[in-house]
Amino acid sequence: MISTVIRYVTILGAIAGILMMVRVMRQQDDNELPQAANPPVAPAAKPFKHAVAATGILESLSENVAIGVPTPGLVSAVLVHPNDPITAGQALFRIDDRELQAEKITQLAQLESVRADHEVRQAQVTKTRRQLERLDSLADSKAISREQLDATRDDLAIAEAQLSAAKATIRSAEAAIERLNLLLARLTMHAPKAGRVLQVNIRAGEYATTSPRSPAILIGETDRLQIRADVDEQNATRIRPGQKAIATLKGDPRVSMPLTFVRVEPYIIPKISLTGASTERVDTRVLQVIFSLERPAESPVYVGQQVDVMIEAPER
Repeated sequence: MISTVIRYVTILGAIAGILMMVRVMRQQDDNELPQAANPPVAPAAKPFKHAVAATGILESLSENVAIGVPTPGLVSAVLVHPNDPITAGQALFRIDDRELQAEKITQLAQLESVRADHEVRQAQVTKTRRQLERLDSLADSKAISREQLDATRDDLAIAEAQLSAAKATIRSAEAAIERLNLLLARLTMHAPKAGRVLQVNIRAGEYATTSPRSPAILIGETDRLQIRADVDEQNATRIRPGQKAIATLKGDPRVSMPLTFVRVEPYIIPKISLTGASTERVDTRVLQVIFSLERPAESPVYVGQQVDVMIEAPER
């Protein structure tokens, strides 16, 4: 009898221990996992009954322009700053041109030398031509020999040929100087169009290369913007020209921007614009769709900013 009681008490104690362990484990789980809360910012309302979601990047109209350099060299001066308005043809920065300037000094001296030689050749032609005219004007042909007259004509021909060679040398020297002027002009980078300076990644004294990791200067037109939306290739078949779209700012879905379809870039590329979300796929490929928009008045937006895009699209 006593042994039976002891056996039941032992079983009950084991069950109580198991229940206590389960309770402790549940309490630990509750302490480790915070209570689900409402998101800090409510998601944007779905603007269309059927839509394709995409992530977009704000760009200047007609895309941003990365200013490079035609030849590697030391930067001697940077003439603009970020956010400066610029006009088409405005100088942006200069590459050190002292080597070409030294070569130009040598070419200018050579040009002066060949011009002086040209004047000597011109004087020689004038002298020989007058001598020949004087001999031809003699009334008595027996006063001079035939050989002397022929020799004078030959001297005139030689002098004229030497004068032509001197003229060609001058043209060659002038062409060399013009070439140097063109090369010197290339060392000053100019804005290809009007807009605004978005980035300046070069400083005076730094060495500019033709293939930098980032452009020396980035410019674009910020008064009018466009959005480059990345549509997952699985949804690419649902995209059609002229579709309506709405963009909202990340973190502030209250700012809604109607979009106007511009074009589809008909080439699927690997996704390179990442949002940083932990659930985002980085091994996917996307179709890029370009939309234009008016700058919203209620909130400032900046080139390079990410937005959420909803594109009206038919069901699959």
